Amino acid sequence: MVFITGDCHGNFRRFGRRYFPEQETMDRDDYIIVAGDFGGVWADTPEENYWLDWLEQRPFTTLFVDGNHENFDRLNTFPVHSWHGGHVHQIRPHLLHLMRGQFYNISGKTFFTMGGAKSHDIEDGILDPADLNFHAKQRVLKRTGRHRFRILGRSWWPEELPSDEEYRTALKTLERARWKADYVITHCASTSIALSIDRHNEADHLTEFLEIIDQRMEYEYWFFGHFHDNRSVDQKHILLWEQIVQIL
Repeated sequence: MVFITGDCHGNFRRFGRRYFPEQETMDRDDYIIVAGDFGGVWADTPEENYWLDWLEQRPFTTLFVDGNHENFDRLNTFPVHSWHGGHVHQIRPHLLHLMRGQFYNISGKTFFTMGGAKSHDIEDGILDPADLNFHAKQRVLKRTGRHRFRILGRSWWPEELPSDEEYRTALKTLERARWKADYVITHCASTSIALSIDRHNEADHLTEFLEIIDQRMEYEYWFFGHFHDNRSVDQKHILLWEQIVQIL
């Protein structure tokens, strides 16, 4: 079995038996995929490690693409392994990060993955702790009620968007796959889909890259998160948040 869900932001209670009873008949060859903003690899605290170990103890295997709300410094310290045709970061033996621009064979189906997204909750800016005026700027923002800011290396990382090398990797992967897969799993959406969800969404380099893929690629379904809703945008594009959907 393969299930897909949306943003977790470090809260994994939806995978408990009370909310996800299907796991009673699952084993390690069954999977749940999180469509970005996994949020469980963040600060290496006892609480965080408790929940990562808790996930590892579930009867299934947990997979996730990265979103924009991830600690990329920490995520990139985990070992890289080859797995089902692509590369993964191994967080725990049965908890794996599906890396950007990869192609996997899972339960007889093919999956193309491309994590990342541009944060849309940073209107008040990015503060740098190395700035001599860091604390003063932070106090001013809080005092004036402006809380939609992030801190470089603590709550925001430029790696939220793919690097040039990751884009090249994705294109090479798609060429080898002849631009065909059963499923596409991303965090962000292509430009046209993002704008159809909300006209105030803005295009960026990643959404434009995904637009090219969307126009050229042959696939059955495209699952993504990021926009905090559960709905079928159209017959092929599925936006997920808390809902857990079985696809196999």
